[in-house]
Amino acid sequence: MIDSIKRHWRVGLLVVAVLAATVVLFAPQFAPTAGAEGIGADDGANGTADGLTNLQFGLDLDGGTRIRAPLVGYTATDVAFQGDDPATVASNVAGELSNTTSTSVNAELRDPAEGGTGAVEVTDTNVSETEFTAAIEAAGYTYEGVRPGVTEETREATIEVIEGKINEAGLSGGSVREIVDANGRSFVLIEVPGEDRQDVEELIAERGTVRIDIFIPNDGNGTRNRGVVTQDDFENVGTASRGQSNQAYVPVSVVDTAPEGQATPAQQLQQAVSQADAAAGNPGTDGWRCTADYAESEEPCLLLVVDGEVVNSFGMDGDLLRSMTSGSWANDPGFRLTTGTAEGSFERAQQISINLRAGALPAELGDGSSSYISPTQGEQFKTYSLITGILSVFAVAGMVFLRYREPTVALPMIVTALTEVYTLLGFAALLGYPLDLAVIAGFIAVVGTGVDDLVIIADEVMSEGDVSSKKVFDSRFRRAFWVIGAAAATTIIAMSPLMVLSLGDLSGFAIFTILGVLIGVLVTRPAYGDILRMLLTDR
Repeated sequence: MIDSIKRHWRVGLLVVAVLAATVVLFAPQFAPTAGAEGIGADDGANGTADGLTNLQFGLDLDGGTRIRAPLVGYTATDVAFQGDDPATVASNVAGELSNTTSTSVNAELRDPAEGGTGAVEVTDTNVSETEFTAAIEAAGYTYEGVRPGVTEETREATIEVIEGKINEAGLSGGSVREIVDANGRSFVLIEVPGEDRQDVEELIAERGTVRIDIFIPNDGNGTRNRGVVTQDDFENVGTASRGQSNQAYVPVSVVDTAPEGQATPAQQLQQAVSQADAAAGNPGTDGWRCTADYAESEEPCLLLVVDGEVVNSFGMDGDLLRSMTSGSWANDPGFRLTTGTAEGSFERAQQISINLRAGALPAELGDGSSSYISPTQGEQFKTYSLITGILSVFAVAGMVFLRYREPTVALPMIVTALTEVYTLLGFAALLGYPLDLAVIAGFIAVVGTGVDDLVIIADEVMSEGDVSSKKVFDSRFRRAFWVIGAAAATTIIAMSPLMVLSLGDLSGFAIFTILGVLIGVLVTRPAYGDILRMLLTDR
């Protein structure tokens, strides 16, 4: 028994691969969870599981939304910083642009030598290329050229923020990645399986800035302290919830640390509230009572501002106000952002939580293309893919039988080719890589190249007549395997650029074609040779 296993270890390796693929495909332990990310996540490859197996499907086979758009902005390259640090450069350029804040201008130092050169970008959609170049020159900096688009750092940050928005919204299987077209232009590609296009566009369309202002009434002419808490001042952000009286709210806490000698954001908010309370004539320690229209309120109001629009105004609980005016609140700086009880208030609270958790987009998405595949159409693609796979198997099986007319040669060939595909499916489930039409095309290519290699083996070992001797069989098999190995190396080299470049669906095709070739060379081809040796030799 042990001797037999040693002699036929290649067949044993194939059996182990099939068993391992079965476990990965059907065992609950390998089932993907909502929002889980596999290796494919790095390539934007996430999908949803089909329920029967642990396989995941992409947009083509499961339906969903795909959005492809550039990031809006201009980037000046090889800017001479003249010894200024990047923050100073950004501030100086922003100062030369009317109605543009410093947050819309960013500078990145590339070469620290000789004063330093780098890139300067503007992400304000209202700034033209002419205005941007004029601002750089007015600020006293020289540059090599200006191109449309943003820096690599901004693209990476934007992708990270959009991924955060998708994950916080609970859109399982969503993915975001950068792709480059034939002209070298960079785009952000967003794919969300199973979701409507309008919902996805609304989620990512806004930059999602959130801040808190304080409105202070003063003899009918109110003043407004803007940005007492901004996006970066929030530390812990909870999920949207409902409290007493069906009030929707988001629990948050404010950052309570700062560089030595500076007030923390929590202390700054505490001071602003105390000053507002005093400026309003100290309405009392029972808290602030804010009316629905904050402009008509007789007491101060906290204003929740999202994307520059006041979405809610609310007062302050007496205990919270007392802790702020006494100076103790900053030691435990937590409170609730309430959005009210009206229709849509809970959805607004959810959006606020998403914006706070995910952050603001460093740059806006420009005009691009979007597409939506309905779940019904996705099911049709699944059906057509299955039919195509079955037809390809029957076509290959028919040609093999016509070629050899010997079941001892043809049947092992077909079974070996099918086990290769089955093992490849196991790899897809293990990696968490979703199946789409490009991956299916890769599977079909693997079937074709796999059977070609098996035909080479069969033809070589049977081409010179009697093959009953194991020694003769091994000699002929080695010659065939050298041909197969060279062909496999050629395929891997040819497919490698498609696998590593940002070419969208072609990456999936290349990845699984290469995986199939490797499985074939390392597992299935040697196993088929072992099977033929057992069937065709007797000495």
